[in-house]
Amino acid sequence: MAYLLDANVFISAKNLHYGLDFCPAFWQWLVQSNSAGTVFSVEKVGDEVQALADDLSAWAAARGAGFFLRPDAAVFPALAAVSAWATGHGYEPAAVSTFLQVADYYLVAQAQAGNHTVVTHEVPSASTRKIKIPDACIGLGIKCMSPFEMLRRERARFVLGPQA
Repeated sequence: MAYLLDANVFISAKNLHYGLDFCPAFWQWLVQSNSAGTVFSVEKVGDEVQALADDLSAWAAARGAGFFLRPDAAVFPALAAVSAWATGHGYEPAAVSTFLQVADYYLVAQAQAGNHTVVTHEVPSASTRKIKIPDACIGLGIKCMSPFEMLRRERARFVLGPQA
C-alpha cells in the first residue's frame, strides 16, 4: 500500500507548516518515501502544482513521473467506477462535471486501482454542490487520511542536527 497525496498537501505544506526554505527535511522525507515506494501522487496533481509557477512548482517538476504517476491501463476501470459513483450520488450536475475534470477524480481512481490511501486536508461534507475527496473515498471504500496522520503512521521525524 502506498499513499497518494492531494495537491493541497503540497501547497499547504509549502505555505504553512513545512516551507521549502525552513523545513527541507519534510521535502526530503517525501523524496525518500517515494524512492521507497510509499509516497506518490498523480500526474494531474503534478500539473496543478506546476501551474503555480513558484518554488513548489520547480520542486514538483524535478520529481517527474516517478513521483506523479501517469494513469495506466489498470486505472481506466477505476475511472469508470469513480465516475459512476459521482453521477449516482445526488450531487448537482455542476459538481459532478467539475469533479470529473480535476485532479481529485484521477487521485481517487488511482487509489482505488492500486488499493492506496489518499492523503488530503479536505474533510467530508454533506453539500451536494462540491464532491470532496473524503466523500468519494468513503463512498468507494478507499482509505483516506490527513497528512499529519500519514506522518505519524510512518513515524516521520524532522530532527535538527548539530549547529553549524
